[in-house]
Amino acid sequence: RCLPFDRRADGLVVGEGGGLFALQRLEDAVAQGRRILGVIRGIGLSNDLGGSLLSPESEGQLRAMRAAYEEAGWSPSEVELIECHGTGTPRGDEVATASLRALFDGKGCAIGSVKSNIGHLLTGAGAAGLAKVLLALRKGVLPPTAGFSRETASPALEESGFEVLEAPRPWPERMGP
Repeated sequence: RCLPFDRRADGLVVGEGGGLFALQRLEDAVAQGRRILGVIRGIGLSNDLGGSLLSPESEGQLRAMRAAYEEAGWSPSEVELIECHGTGTPRGDEVATASLRALFDGKGCAIGSVKSNIGHLLTGAGAAGLAKVLLALRKGVLPPTAGFSRETASPALEESGFEVLEAPRPWPERMGP
């Protein structure tokens, strides 16, 4: 089992699958009466200069997240859920938590990883995470992370402000876009 953010995590579990999303400019989708499941406001891309696939470092993660938030015009304090890469590798999850702590500066939110449900789909992993978040938004529910237990939570989560959910929770309603 893949156990992101859990001290019982013992490595990557590979799954099989993929996903496909039709992207369209917002103004065109609105004009054509399309059903809009989500809007991409910002993107960030960066490499781990000193890290590797199984031993990442925070520098690249922070660069990518900062770029995405800046382009979107958002602050991390406005976020209620982060779908993490969350591979279930102790080093990867520890670095991801450290990166989020640095970016969020003491404020946290719910975090999780679809890999707890289906394993790591490698090149399809991003599509699986996006599908999970879009479904959660549609249902108005912050989703739990399968197999996670507070009793066995990674020490990196302690006093981080981030919470891996053990059960679904209603997504807080907000006013405005």
